[in-house]
Amino acid sequence: MKSSIKDKTEGAFHEVKGKVKEVAGKQTDNPKLEAEGTVEKIAGKVQEKIGQGKKVLGK
Repeated sequence: MKSSIKDKTEGAFHEVKGKVKEVAGKQTDNPKLEAEGTVEKIAGKVQEKIGQGKKVLGK
């Protein structure tokens, strides 16, 4: 699998996983879990953007 596709796929996975943690944290009134989900969601978006950049550069 190309590096760009892998980064985009993993980024999307982390974004969804982060959103789930964020919602679970809100539902259970757990600010630590909510913050962890927010961080993971942002990291997923960044990784997805890296994959898009690699695609443009042809890597």
